Amino acid sequence: MSNRILVTGGAGFIGFHMCQRLLQDGCTVVSLDNINDYYSVELKNDRLAILQRSPKFSFYKIDLANREEMEHMFSREELGPEDSIIHLAAQAGVRYAQENPDSYMQSNLMGFFNLLEAARQAKIKHVLYASSSSVYGGNTKLPFSVHDNVDHPISLYAATKKSNELMAHVYAYTYGLPVTGLRFFTVYGPWGRPDMALFIFTKAILEGDPLSVFNNGDMSRDFTFIDDIVEGIFRLLNTLPTPNNDWNSDEPDPGSSWLPYRIYNIGNHQSVELLEFIKIIEESLGKKANLDLQPMQLGDVKDTFADISELSAAVGFKPDTHIRDGVKKFVSWYLDYYNITI
Repeated sequence: MSNRILVTGGAGFIGFHMCQRLLQDGCTVVSLDNINDYYSVELKNDRLAILQRSPKFSFYKIDLANREEMEHMFSREELGPEDSIIHLAAQAGVRYAQENPDSYMQSNLMGFFNLLEAARQAKIKHVLYASSSSVYGGNTKLPFSVHDNVDHPISLYAATKKSNELMAHVYAYTYGLPVTGLRFFTVYGPWGRPDMALFIFTKAILEGDPLSVFNNGDMSRDFTFIDDIVEGIFRLLNTLPTPNNDWNSDEPDPGSSWLPYRIYNIGNHQSVELLEFIKIIEESLGKKANLDLQPMQLGDVKDTFADISELSAAVGFKPDTHIRDGVKKFVSWYLDYYNITI
């Protein structure tokens, strides 16, 4: 393992679970988060309180867009060639970008630039960063493959994630920085974000509120349980990206390069219909949903489905948590966290 691992977005959903996994394995973890109010600050602080029980965890409240604070943290921690970065901090949400585009420019573009700059100056061993299945945008050929062209995003959030992949490639080319991009597919599980489907649906069903179902329910998602996401990242941490010796500039492969640069999908390789997903939540809660069928929302895609063959080949791992098991674990956490009896 790396000497130390910097995890950005440590108070976030995926970041929290990633830090827990690293600490359980005996790693020393440095983390940062700006603890913004995009969703419940209390939830973020509760996650953070659990992590801070470990003597091997240190935390900085820093905004990635603040270059000076970032450089100070790197200097104070003396991060260097034996250390790695797992970059999970970002302004999330496809729909929120339509109302607050500036926050995406600052967090997802300037923030990522500052991180790459700090990483190359410190000669960091490996940078893994969160991309998203949203980069597939207007693509309709399923399953989505890292070898597919992704030049047609349909949300600003997706455009920033595609931009991150391009920025990372430039740093691999210019400075030889080893970079690995991770396209996550609809992550869910305990301690999840309140703006995501499983959280919204569970809350609405329990409270008897109408549940907005877009495109009249004619949608599907490759739901991926948080433990599978974390395991995939963990295995890739010490799998440094290597040049693809078969890469052909006449027919360039989007998922690799002649540089230390790789892209991986991390999904469950199984697409679940939205109405079936709601049915599973209903069964877990023992309560029916009040469906409010709506047209497709701007920025949404109809279906997602991950081709994870590259991930399996690289680290011998295939996410496989069944949706019923994952939903039950989330519901159990939700009821306990909010002290709800059903």
